[in-house]
Amino acid sequence: MYTSPLPSNQIILLNKPYQVLSQYSEHEGKITLARYIKHPNIYPAGRLDYDSEGLLLLTGNGPLQHRLTDPKHKLAKTYWAQVEGEVSEQALQDLSKGVELKDGMTRPAKARRIEPPPIWERNPPIRFRANIPTSWVELTIHEGRNRQVRRMTAAVGYPTLRLIRQSIGPWSLDSLQPGESRIETVPAALLPKQEKNKPRTQRGRHQRSRAR
Repeated sequence: MYTSPLPSNQIILLNKPYQVLSQYSEHEGKITLARYIKHPNIYPAGRLDYDSEGLLLLTGNGPLQHRLTDPKHKLAKTYWAQVEGEVSEQALQDLSKGVELKDGMTRPAKARRIEPPPIWERNPPIRFRANIPTSWVELTIHEGRNRQVRRMTAAVGYPTLRLIRQSIGPWSLDSLQPGESRIETVPAALLPKQEKNKPRTQRGRHQRSRAR
């Protein structure tokens, strides 16, 4: 559990659990980040949908928050999507080339079928339909449209049943379990210009916390 201020060149990596809002303020009685992150003045750099799981970055550095979310910097985001049906090679090719959504064509992505990843059980579990198989797709995109991955898989005929963000730029979940977090130092190349020449402390990864 973190309670002290965070240095400006460090971020928190949180494995956001399923059905947790990517905000601190209460809303309709739903669980928020306040249950897991106790650092003062820390905010998400981007968001992750209520019904999605996985990596969320948090920082108290406003310019860094903007740097990490600005589309022009094109930080790759990799997702694991469990979809309904046995995903076809044609669907993977279509995802890779880009698909047409209501708000326009998506950029080219990386898409491949993967074996079920070694991840935690979701609570509640997905709803299985009798006689309809599921498969897993790894999708790497450089955009951040609203519910983009879900809309992309649906557009090629494979609705997403479960969605986990595995990595953002150089950061990944690694062994973090739902609700767990760790602090990492931001690489100099990703720091805002005014931050790059500041002295740094507490380099590398350290501290790991799980809300109880």
